[in-house]
Amino acid sequence: MVKHNKIIPNQHFHKKWQTSSRGPLHIKSWFNQPGKKKSRRLKRAAKAAANAPRPADKLRPLVRCQTQQHNAKVRLGRGFSLAELKAAKISPKFAATVGIAVDHRRTNKSQEALDINVQRLTDYKAKLVVFPRKGAAPKVDGAVSSLPKPAASKAPAVEFMAVPSDGEGVYDAQRATWTEKRLAGIRKKMKEEAAEKKK
Repeated sequence: MVKHNKIIPNQHFHKKWQTSSRGPLHIKSWFNQPGKKKSRRLKRAAKAAANAPRPADKLRPLVRCQTQQHNAKVRLGRGFSLAELKAAKISPKFAATVGIAVDHRRTNKSQEALDINVQRLTDYKAKLVVFPRKGAAPKVDGAVSSLPKPAASKAPAVEFMAVPSDGEGVYDAQRATWTEKRLAGIRKKMKEEAAEKKK
């Protein structure tokens, strides 16, 4: 036992990397973090490509953080309130289909915050282009736009040819070519050495 003004013992015992009979401690490793980060990024990119031309993220309102300590900071909220949607003349059902987040529980405490979010909705609505499920021309803010129809592209002619049935595959031919190229110098040197020995 340590006495008086001595160092406090700080032995670092062996970590229990696996479950054992000595105790319930078990250290969980997280070595797959870089791989998971990459797979999540690729999933987000694939989802955005599949949803194109729809936006990847929903439009969210600007709200103030809670408490007097943080209420000077502005952040994105969960969704627009029903009063904000009504002032912007957007129905909650339609908002959910065009990438606008809706939070029916939120209430507006100030006219200033309501006006800011209504302006966000108005700007978004002005830039919105809705492609109908049936029809040729998309709708822009309720009106049919005069976008040109995409021209029908003609498929290029495809030529077919018979595959030779000599028994040698394409992969085998490629391997033979690669091997010949790789060993060209060595084989040349071996031939020269054999010729010198004959002399």
